[in-house]
Amino acid sequence: MEIISPIHGKITYKENEIITFEKGIPGFPNLKKYIIREALEDSPFSIIQSIEDKDIGFILISPFTVKENYEIKLNEEIIKNLNIQKEEDVILYSLVTLSEKVENITANLKAPLVININDKKGEQYILDKEDYEIKTKVFINE
Repeated sequence: MEIISPIHGKITYKENEIITFEKGIPGFPNLKKYIIREALEDSPFSIIQSIEDKDIGFILISPFTVKENYEIKLNEEIIKNLNIQKEEDVILYSLVTLSEKVENITANLKAPLVININDKKGEQYILDKEDYEIKTKVFINE
């Protein structure tokens, strides 16, 4: 199967790569099915592309790339919703906000995408923890 994104071009995928977000992603409640691809080889970024609307795609990054000691505790509801059996079933992503200036690129550490890689189910999880922000700079000038 394939989808032609106006931004990312032709993306070929298989049925077993589709991740279902039963609740959608906030702002896009009617779009439930997505695929994830590396943005570029050796890049920290990935792309999550809706297969139901070719115009909807987001840039992702691992929250651990942004904050090495990133840590969250999932509540029982999300564990049940995503049928998570063990920690190894889970992969986390943060949505990225791009900017023309590299130093202004941010990641949302407050509401990661939680994906059960075995069952191909995902959900955006809003953390209660105040340690993380919606706009955390990805690249810090040292």
